[in-house]
Amino acid sequence: MTVPNASATMRKGVVHMKQRFEPGLVAATPGALEVLKNDLDLASMLITRHICGDFGDIDAEDAGLNVEAIRLGRARIMSVYKLFGAGTVWIITEGDRSSTTILIPAEY
Repeated sequence: MTVPNASATMRKGVVHMKQRFEPGLVAATPGALEVLKNDLDLASMLITRHICGDFGDIDAEDAGLNVEAIRLGRARIMSVYKLFGAGTVWIITEGDRSSTTILIPAEY
């Protein structure tokens, strides 16, 4: 799901997204590293989507909570990305924006 407030522009066929919040220290759990080990560029792309307001496969209510958390500058922000044949990863940014963690649901 792309959030309506997410800002993206296209130049020369490349989409440029605007960062909406700071992720703080970015970390990944062992399970997430295992899922992403064959494509570390994917991890970078998912973090970019997350901080630009593309929260992936979440429902409208959770997307609204994320938008509100960004607007107020507090409360955690969560994205869910279903990967083709590799399961699902979650990305969670803490409410104080000190850190962002990539994990798999079983590690929550």
